[in-house]
Amino acid sequence: MTRSLSGRLLIGIVSLVAVGLLVADVATYTALQTFLIGRVDVQLSTGHNAAVTGLGGSPQGNGPPAGSTFPADTIIERVKADGTVLDARRLAFGTSSSTALPVLPKPLPSGTEKDPAVQTLNGINGVSHYRAAIWPEDSFRGEYVVLAIPLLDVESTLGQLLQLEVLISFGVVAATAVLALIIIRIGLRPLRRMAGVAQDIAAGDLTRRVEPATQDTEIGRLGIALNGMLSQIEAAFGERTRSEQRLRRFIADASHELRTPLTSVRGYAEMLRRGAQESPEDASIARRRIEEESVRMSLMVDDMLVLARLGQGRPLERVPVDLQSIARDAVADAHAVAPQRSITLDARAPVVITGDDTRLRQAVGNLMRNALVHTPNATAIEVALETHDGVATMSVVDHGPGLKPDDAGRVFEPFYRADASRSRDSGGAGLGLSIVAAVVDAHGGSVKVSETPGGGATFEVALPIAKA
Repeated sequence: MTRSLSGRLLIGIVSLVAVGLLVADVATYTALQTFLIGRVDVQLSTGHNAAVTGLGGSPQGNGPPAGSTFPADTIIERVKADGTVLDARRLAFGTSSSTALPVLPKPLPSGTEKDPAVQTLNGINGVSHYRAAIWPEDSFRGEYVVLAIPLLDVESTLGQLLQLEVLISFGVVAATAVLALIIIRIGLRPLRRMAGVAQDIAAGDLTRRVEPATQDTEIGRLGIALNGMLSQIEAAFGERTRSEQRLRRFIADASHELRTPLTSVRGYAEMLRRGAQESPEDASIARRRIEEESVRMSLMVDDMLVLARLGQGRPLERVPVDLQSIARDAVADAHAVAPQRSITLDARAPVVITGDDTRLRQAVGNLMRNALVHTPNATAIEVALETHDGVATMSVVDHGPGLKPDDAGRVFEPFYRADASRSRDSGGAGLGLSIVAAVVDAHGGSVKVSETPGGGATFEVALPIAKA
């Protein structure tokens, strides 16, 4: 059994046409047969008087009775009740050499003069079948009269009809098969093209798209659906690739950042092991540096842990948080660290959002620390908080050297530092702004950096305001 779609469609169409033609041929043949036999039966039912007259006429029987409408070689017989033929006449138009006769049934069927028994009889000597009417005739002292009409014309007509039906049916089925095959091949051509594209996609080329992709046909709508699915798959693979690249870069950067303090700790530990007893001052320096590097590594690991948890989508606390209070505390902390700075706050009213107070304070603190570390000591810092259309926007503006366009696009990446030459002790490991971006994203907000008019960098954090 064929498994291809084109083969099943072709078999289905040809089978349907063949069954339809068979039913039509049988119906036509049966209808014509019924019509022709019915016409003969009409002749038989109206031929009573002519048959009796024919039996009472000339014994030679060289012609039909006057006024009769019987076809040539019609047989009229007078028989006994047991089927013995007493007299037989053949209605021949002209000279006939036929010796065909009907085979009478025994016993003869019952019937009346007004309602004779009409049935089909077998024939001999050249005629296959007769249509006969049999009835008892009182004028012949209870004997029976048989009027039999040969069915040669009927069978010839039906035979010709059968030949025509067979030829026409075979021709129609063959033409249907050829035409259906052509239409199916043309109709399934887009599917074959889709199959070829699918092989390329399976080989790894996710940029390929299937054709056609229109709303006009079912296959076109299938193409639209497949292209949509392929776009999502391509986007998912692209995101996975980017995630893997970010993960590799993150691991490489983390290893690089941790290698320096670990090397320092190892070196100072080796120095302690070798000469701690000979030089107490060096031992004190080594212990202090080991402690400082350990603290720095702990902070770095904590920051990486925060990034990992936020990246995994772990739930944060969801409580009402006042951004005005967070901004005020951040400015106060910055004043304590850099009292010589001009740090201003513009937050006229409380702004309440739903979020994690600890993480939000960490994010704002990182923005403030970034402004303090990466700008000259005399540079002013401005913090503003405002609302618009259900969104709270907090901006941290500095007037330092600012960021280059290339740096502005990558400043929120983990371990990225715009000034690669800056000391890690003063500039950090490059995790502060990436934590800001992760915290803001976890709260359904956004963060961006732009150039401050006159020079500097402006960081804006947008967060949705809590509904009343």
